[in-house]
Amino acid sequence: MSTKFGYFLSAEEYGPAELVEQARLAEEAGFDSLWISDHFHPWNDEQGESPFVWSVIGAISQVCSLPLTTAVTCPTFRIDPVIIAQAAATSAVMLKGRFILGVGSGEALNEHVLGQGWPSAQVRLQMLEEAVDVMRELWQGDLVTRQGEYYTVDSARIYTLPDSPPPVYISGFGPRATDLAARIGDGYVNTSPDAELVNRFKEGSGGKPAQGGVKVAWAPTEDEGVEHAHRLWRTSGLPGELAQVLPSPRHFEQAADLVTPEMTRESQVCGPDVDRHVQAMTEYVDAGYDEVYVANMGPHWREMIRAYGEEVLPRLR
Repeated sequence: MSTKFGYFLSAEEYGPAELVEQARLAEEAGFDSLWISDHFHPWNDEQGESPFVWSVIGAISQVCSLPLTTAVTCPTFRIDPVIIAQAAATSAVMLKGRFILGVGSGEALNEHVLGQGWPSAQVRLQMLEEAVDVMRELWQGDLVTRQGEYYTVDSARIYTLPDSPPPVYISGFGPRATDLAARIGDGYVNTSPDAELVNRFKEGSGGKPAQGGVKVAWAPTEDEGVEHAHRLWRTSGLPGELAQVLPSPRHFEQAADLVTPEMTRESQVCGPDVDRHVQAMTEYVDAGYDEVYVANMGPHWREMIRAYGEEVLPRLR
């Protein structure tokens, strides 16, 4: 099966109207599908947005017919899995079954806002596994009552359901989460061209689909692209588990002071060089992903979507 190429809607950087317009233009340009992020906070104040993803998905369903995956939703803290199950079911109905619920164990950045403690990664993965089980039981359409280790469901039934339950793809940036995705997921989500993790998932899952995402900064010049990428997304250069444990945009901004513009230039594709954009996408294809999604950083998303439709996607295919 040939690789599919999708457009990644960054809800941390763009407002709801822009996201809906990007989705419409992505379909016109020939992208195969969509990702959309789900945040309460942006990564830093400069990004400046964070619309409620479920409202945006509803609007997208009215202007665009592409399949859509949340990349990713955390169904364990900020919103209970019972409510995520209802939101995902409605989204699947509105998108006529072309909806995948991508889930992950979350970041403190978004999930601490109700004042809950932030447990270890092992506990968060246990919570995620139970949450997925809760949602799948609710999607059967029956009355559900259950008392689990982390979640209680009291006489709940979802009435608005798609013809078949939405697939659940699970995010994995390390071995434990990747193994969980292989064991219980319908697919896998990651944001790095890590062939070792993709292969680990493929072997553990029996070859289920894997989605990968990359960011680029389209601009008239490389220097301008570097400026946008560094100003808006230098937080992407933070190492290790910092992205999971820092609690606020202010803390991300403080940590990201360690990332220099030169580091951003080396790590991100910036500017209008089509060869570099093709190369960035090809790295994900070579890593074994079945679907590769690309997001734009900065104000030139219209030009980026047009250039990908006219030049990048035809070369990739």
